[in-house]
Amino acid sequence: MNKLFQHNNSKHKQTLYDSWSFSNTNYVLFFAGIAIIIVGYFLMSFGEVNSFQSLTLAPILLFIGYIVLIPAALIFKSKQKELGS
Repeated sequence: MNKLFQHNNSKHKQTLYDSWSFSNTNYVLFFAGIAIIIVGYFLMSFGEVNSFQSLTLAPILLFIGYIVLIPAALIFKSKQKELGS
């Protein structure tokens, strides 16, 4: 495989894709964030101009999606021990 995708200072010949530490929880959080963002944009576009839906509910959902769920999906690490170490 290309040297770009290998760790230079590792003892094992492990590729970058093999060391990717995302678990199912990360993917669930990420896709939940994407779903909340899509719902937020739909609520914003289909609500009237000065309605609660467009001015309050949709921005709260967008905030939760962009500022809470997506970063949580990127930062979250499971506490399971790795088998190889």
